[in-house]
This record gives sequence, structure tokens and C-alpha cells, in this order.
Amino acid sequence: MTQDTIFALATPPGRGAIAVLRLSGPAVGPTLKALGAGGLKPRLASVRELNHDGVAIDQALVLRFVGPHSYTGEDAAELHLHGGRAVVEAASRALIALGLRPAEPGEFTRRAFQNGRMDLAQAEAVADLIDAETVAQARQALGQLDGKLSQTYAGFRRDLLKALALVEAEIDFPDEEVPDNLARTAGPVLEQLARDLHRAVEDGARGERVRDGYRIVLIGETNAGKSSLFNALIQREAAIVTPIAGTTRDVLDAELVIGGYAVTLSDTAGLRDSDDPVEAEGVRRARARAEGADLRLWVRAPGDVEGVAADYVRSGDLIVANKSDLASADIRSQGWDQIAVSSHTGAGLGELHDWIAARLERDLSGADFPAITRERHRLRLSEALSDVKVGLRALEVSPEMAGDDLRRAARALSRVTGEIGVEEVLGEVFSTFCIGK
Repeated sequence: MTQDTIFALATPPGRGAIAVLRLSGPAVGPTLKALGAGGLKPRLASVRELNHDGVAIDQALVLRFVGPHSYTGEDAAELHLHGGRAVVEAASRALIALGLRPAEPGEFTRRAFQNGRMDLAQAEAVADLIDAETVAQARQALGQLDGKLSQTYAGFRRDLLKALALVEAEIDFPDEEVPDNLARTAGPVLEQLARDLHRAVEDGARGERVRDGYRIVLIGETNAGKSSLFNALIQREAAIVTPIAGTTRDVLDAELVIGGYAVTLSDTAGLRDSDDPVEAEGVRRARARAEGADLRLWVRAPGDVEGVAADYVRSGDLIVANKSDLASADIRSQGWDQIAVSSHTGAGLGELHDWIAARLERDLSGADFPAITRERHRLRLSEALSDVKVGLRALEVSPEMAGDDLRRAARALSRVTGEIGVEEVLGEVFSTFCIGK
């Protein structure tokens, strides 16, 4: 079936110095000729007077790419126009009149995937790179776009197929001159693969936290100064602060960047027993949000002799002794990591910021594998891990059964990069893209 030729604005809409229209498809060459930009050498920028039906459109810088050596793998072009709305609209009308259609979200990258220019994991990296707002997010997306994550998955699949070949050899040539128990020699390979898959799955949360944001929750009793600390950390007045206990009733979120990492900081209702159903619901939500946090900052005020109840503090939590300008306290008495701050004067906030930045660096940087960035990847790797473990056990019983398990594991790994069985996820993946990508 003949592929449509598509176009889209690749720069932000509205008034600007330059607007770039991208074209891709079999009719790119005839379209450029019809606009007065025929005969262009590939990959050489040329200035052309664009016109349609004798009406001038713009003096534009035009680039032509010949498939398969283009982003999409098809014939493609870019029209670098002056960025006025009227110019862009005139060029768009001319392209539609010449038979082109506006691209759907992510259609350029989808075509790149379908034409073998990138795999599905790399296509997802394109979307992550466009959405990146921190250095860490951009660095992670670039590594994935460069194929590092795909290479890791390919290594898993290569080891799996190596083991499967040994199993299949015993199944297919039972009476030939092959070593006895050949299938069992696949055991060490599968055991190492299971360890690698397990580590990759366990590490999956790291990549998702870099992409989606590390979750930090302020929690503590009423009037501990959580909302004041929340405002101080995000450097704006977002939470209401009053001397009245129980002012905060719901979870309040704010996004910020600490140490180059995206963070979602949550202010929560003070923990106490209450007959007020609204406040009680706020306390329930506070506890629930704290349970799902990557880091919990337990905020306490001077005069809190017992401090934070030991039943609620877990390993990795930080105690923040707030209102240090009002009273001094032995903040080391309970044995947990603790920092004294004053939301009012700013004392200790720099130390708290540095402590959080160090924690982020510890939790989110570096690992044996490139970070898994999508739940979809983690689920498929978990499936593969489960099948490999079952296959290992089956080796002791039946090579045929083990072969079935290992083939299922191979299919699960292939779905991550889009080699097989991904039609059901393509729409979801590419619908999140902007129109011009």
C-alpha cells in the first residue's frame, strides 16, 4: 500500500524567528518541485523562493533527505520558514493542496520505527528527550536513544538463544552424536541470565524515578512546621501557614529540581487522632502518600520530647528538627539521621538541600545496567525472568518443556524492543508524542 506523504510544524506554534515544517513520504520530491525547490542536492541547505500557483509563500532554507538515509527512512525534507503565522499557514495550505496531509502525533518517529531506523525502546527515548526538564532526564534519554538500553536487552536475548540452542539440539538430534545431557549444559548460562534479569528488574524503579520524578514526602504531627518547610524548599508561598493545628487537610504537591534531578515534594496533613471526618481523611491520605514515598522527611518541632514515633520511622528516613530559631534541642537523641532547620530564618536549609541532593545521587545515578525507564519494559523483563526460572527447573525433567519456557522468555524480550507482537502498544507509545515528531 502506498504510504501517505505527511507534514507537520516541528517548532513551537506562534510568532517566532524561524518555523520548520517537516515533510516525509514518497511525494516529497514532486512536492518540492511544485513549490519551486526542485533539483536540490541531498543534505545540502539551499535558499529557495517558495511559491504555489504563482503566489509567493516565502524565501526559505530548504533541506532534502533521500530515504533510507533520513530520520524516518523515507524521502524527507525540511522547510525553514520565517516564523510568522501567515507564512506557516500559507505553506501548510499549499502542502495540503498538493496532496499532503497533516501528521498524527508521533507519526514521524513511528515511521522511523516501522522502517527499521530505531527500535521501540529508542522511539520511547525520543519522547523522553523531548519531555526532559532536567539534566538527569536528558542524559538518561540520550543513553537510551543511543541504543545502550537496547544493547542490554539484545545481550539478554543473545544469552537466552544460546541456551535455547543447546536445548533444541538435544530435542532435534536425540540419536545423533551429540553429548549426553547437552540441554543441562545450558544451566549455567540460564542461571547467570536469571541473575542479570533480576538485577535489571530490581533496578527498574531508578529509571522511572529519573523520568517521572523522585517522590519526597513531608510528614509529622500537627504544628511541626511542615507547610512552612514546604514553602521554604520550593521557594514560594504554595501552602497555607497558620498557627492553627490541622490547617493542612489534603496532600499538596510541587515539582522542583534538586541536584539535577526532578523531584515531587508533598506536604501532608499533621498526624493526630481526630473526630473531624475531613481531617481524619487528610491523615489517612498523608499516611498513604508516605507509604509510597522514595524519601520521607519527618518534621518535628521543639518541645517534642519523644520526637517521631519509632513505629512509623523506617530505614532511610530523615528527621528534620524544625523551628531551630525558637529553641535548641538534642536532635541526635533518637539515633536517626537528623538535621536542624528554621523555615523562618533559613538556617539549616542549605544543609538539608545538600543532604537531599546526595541522597538523590546515591539512589538515582549509576548502575550495572542502563536504567529501565518504562513500566512496560519492567513487566516484560519480569515475564522473561519468570519463564527462565521455570525453564531452569524443567531442564532436570524434560528438554521439551524447558524449550517451551525459554521460547516464551525470548518472545517477552523481543516485545520490549518491538521485534515482535507490539501492535497493541504502538498506539499508546506514539500518542504521547508531539505532532512534529
